[in-house]
Amino acid sequence: DLMAEMIATARDTSKELGKLDGLTAEEAEDIARIVGLGALKYFILKVDARKNMTFNPKESIDFNGNTGPFIQYTYARTRSIERKAAEAGVNVNDANAPGSISEKECAIIRMLNEFPAIIKQAGTDYSPSGIANYTYDLAKEYNQFYHDYSILREENESVKAFRILLTRNVGKVIKTAMNILGIDVPERM
Repeated sequence: DLMAEMIATARDTSKELGKLDGLTAEEAEDIARIVGLGALKYFILKVDARKNMTFNPKESIDFNGNTGPFIQYTYARTRSIERKAAEAGVNVNDANAPGSISEKECAIIRMLNEFPAIIKQAGTDYSPSGIANYTYDLAKEYNQFYHDYSILREENESVKAFRILLTRNVGKVIKTAMNILGIDVPERM
């Protein structure tokens, strides 16, 4: 019953926010399932098992804050940027760091480099909350970067390719982390 309620809540919230616009009924239902179940799993897994928690379905389905849907939406955003870059013919396979990179880009690179240690620590501690909270922090950092810096509209082709490659790597780590937690991520939202 709880899973069905979460899927219904995800469907309603996604419709209200326009996240399902332009999708077929089948695609919309698949996203509602992915988001609803992801919200439930993430809400439970983000809390250290040694602590008490009160489950709030409405809070867990929010597209802002430390929630599964926020992370899922960030992953879908990375995929959208990659698709648009491919359509525009931007080649990122040979991308290198440009002469100088921003502090925000450095912070994201440092966070990406921390991922193996986060996984190891979560295994040592038998605590998936470390992975969940790391993934939220990465998504939050990336979204701030996305808000502050141009990616696809960047005029310097070297910087653009680097930022798209950075976006791709953020997406890969988010997908891997969420898969470790048993949470699917949609390609589109």
